[in-house]
Amino acid sequence: MQVQLTNYIKATNMKTTPFTEIHKALGAKMHEFAGYDMPIEYPTGIIEEHMTVVKGVGVFDVSHMGEFWVKGPNALQFIQDITTNDASKLKVGDIQYTCFPNEQGGIVDDLLVYHYEDEKYLLVVNAANIEKDWAWCQSHNAAGAILENSCDNVGQLAIQGPLAQQVLQRLTDVDLSTIPYYTFKVGTFAGCPEVILSNTGYTGAGGFEIYFYPQYGEKIWNAIFEAGKPEGIRPIGLGARDTLRLEVGFCLYGNDICDTTSPLEAGLGWITKLIPEKNFPSKAFFEQQKAEGIKRKLVAFKLSDKGVPRSHYEIADADGNIIGEVTSGTMSPTLKTGIGMGYVKKEFSAIGTPIYIVVRGRKLAAEVVKPPMRLVD
Repeated sequence: MQVQLTNYIKATNMKTTPFTEIHKALGAKMHEFAGYDMPIEYPTGIIEEHMTVVKGVGVFDVSHMGEFWVKGPNALQFIQDITTNDASKLKVGDIQYTCFPNEQGGIVDDLLVYHYEDEKYLLVVNAANIEKDWAWCQSHNAAGAILENSCDNVGQLAIQGPLAQQVLQRLTDVDLSTIPYYTFKVGTFAGCPEVILSNTGYTGAGGFEIYFYPQYGEKIWNAIFEAGKPEGIRPIGLGARDTLRLEVGFCLYGNDICDTTSPLEAGLGWITKLIPEKNFPSKAFFEQQKAEGIKRKLVAFKLSDKGVPRSHYEIADADGNIIGEVTSGTMSPTLKTGIGMGYVKKEFSAIGTPIYIVVRGRKLAAEVVKPPMRLVD
């Protein structure tokens, strides 16, 4: 009885999004994620949801993500001091993928930076790291930028898939074809003002992520689903979000990157700008690591044997020597085979290298592959 009571208290303490009751009404399987009561899958199931996004259009509730505003004349300097990428390259309307490095050469979080207007930026961080990231930003604000935590004042939906743009275009006068990948515009959407229309996503299937005031959530949700009826639009849970991102090799914080993984090890050297204008934590460490070479590398792999790789499974060579560990794995709904990501010794990281995933004492044959594993239009 005590266990049931504890679970009930824990459940009632979970945070909600503007769409929580809608998910429940649609029969979603709900589960705690980063303190939020979130839909993992709907009655159609993860595989059907996954293929809906690959071939058509689906809607994800991602209102649990975190949003911080950075404002004032020192806003850019703050971002330059705390992130690895070069935000000085951003024009108003541009978006940049980057990360917060820590002092030990690891990653505090990966995030998106939106150049919203002059002297005003929006940082979008992972839901599980909101409190940690906010504390990190506050304690690393030597530039004296104005910081605002707006996590409770922003709703977010990701409308993903090859048919997403044509559905959304019915709801706004903003010409979505004029918003290239990793840029955004602000406009009226479904009759709601000041909606951020962002050509981004975590699925590799194309589409938009939109940000809005929470009070408009239900109106926007209903408008999107009404507009998308001809395309067979469906709600999609976090389970399919994970299988979709794995098929294109996108990192998940807490699995593939964390506070002990270097961005260079994780294949994120392209967002790690070792230039004079940048003086972020661990810059000297990364310069040394780049000069000396990394000892391990995050790779994507595909199984040739039957089986499903899971996080923390060991990776071995042909002789059975342990050479690494799986960080993410699943059965690919598109490829119908096991796929995953993991860190291996650098000498085993080349595309085409045979490796073995150790599953309950058995070695399952796999091969290092170049993402995306799913063909992306």
